[in-house]
Amino acid sequence: MAGIDYDLEIKQLQATMRTVEQVLDIDAMRREIAELGEQVGAADLWDDQANATRVTGRLSLLQGQVDRFAELSGRIEDLEVLVELGVEEGDADSMAEAERELARVKKAVEQLEVRTLLSGEYDAREALVTIRAGAGGVDAADFAETLMRMYTRWAEQHKYPVEVFDTSYAEEAGLKSATFAIHAPYAYGTLSVEAGTHRLVRISPFDNQGRRQTSFAAVEVVPVLEQTDEIEIPDEEIRTDVYRSGGPGGQSVNTTDSAVRLTHIPTGVVVSCQNEKSQLQNKASAMVVLKAKLLARKKAEEKAHLDEMRGDVQASWGDQMRNYVLNPYQVVKDLRTSYEVGNPQAVFDGDLDGFLEAGIRWRMGAEKTDA
Repeated sequence: MAGIDYDLEIKQLQATMRTVEQVLDIDAMRREIAELGEQVGAADLWDDQANATRVTGRLSLLQGQVDRFAELSGRIEDLEVLVELGVEEGDADSMAEAERELARVKKAVEQLEVRTLLSGEYDAREALVTIRAGAGGVDAADFAETLMRMYTRWAEQHKYPVEVFDTSYAEEAGLKSATFAIHAPYAYGTLSVEAGTHRLVRISPFDNQGRRQTSFAAVEVVPVLEQTDEIEIPDEEIRTDVYRSGGPGGQSVNTTDSAVRLTHIPTGVVVSCQNEKSQLQNKASAMVVLKAKLLARKKAEEKAHLDEMRGDVQASWGDQMRNYVLNPYQVVKDLRTSYEVGNPQAVFDGDLDGFLEAGIRWRMGAEKTDA
């Protein structure tokens, strides 16, 4: 407490918030919110459902951003008052609370500052994440399941809804692959830096000789499409297969052949969905995933950065972007940013914000270098 220059710290926070306000153009956001509010109030809004969805979604996104900025600005003002009162009255309890609040506010401002870096065409979208087990046998399948749990825990901590579209279980343990959506503004821009190969080093729980095993899993992240996105797929370009949903150990989830697999014949892109009980619902959900992946493919090909956007990696030696080492020492390290954490279990439990923020800043720097 004694070493903190609160006046300097608060001035730095206020300066950062002014920069964020300019970059986000909060005044323009408020004007657009007023315009969208008038549209939402129109009696014929839902005559055009696609437009209504776009308008209400945009309004919710902007209002959330403005509210977050206002709430954080208010916290900085309250902190300033708390410090003044604590100093004037010599109140140790107030100063101790000010120290704790300063740390919390600094973290929140840093996160908001990182948000200003998410200015890509689809960064504001929700995210579709696909995880595939790579080289490493049963350990890789187990690692894929661990990564799925890691991302869902991260989403739960931030109160983001998760919708699972498909899980393909491995024979002995873990997952061959899984696809799920994280429904939150900027989920795609935030999680897109997770695309690539993840590498795990540990003593294998599946090796009766207790040997160290290296295994890999690939993570792919694409943006969820909106109804206004232009992706048309002719029926003749899609092959539809239905099969019986299955869970771990081959147990049937449903008693009917309700699971659906869609294959886009020209590109070979395959998606599956078995989350719903109805074949029609599964087909509709699978189509959402297929269109999202085809949009990502199209945009990536246009920019000649297919690997960057789709995370289309081999999940093996030589192309990993992050290492999770549990033996002979414990560390999780991102090979692009050099950001690391010495507590792998916390990372597996969803403590990802440090990696995400470092990745977003790294990507921005890389884009500036390329430009």
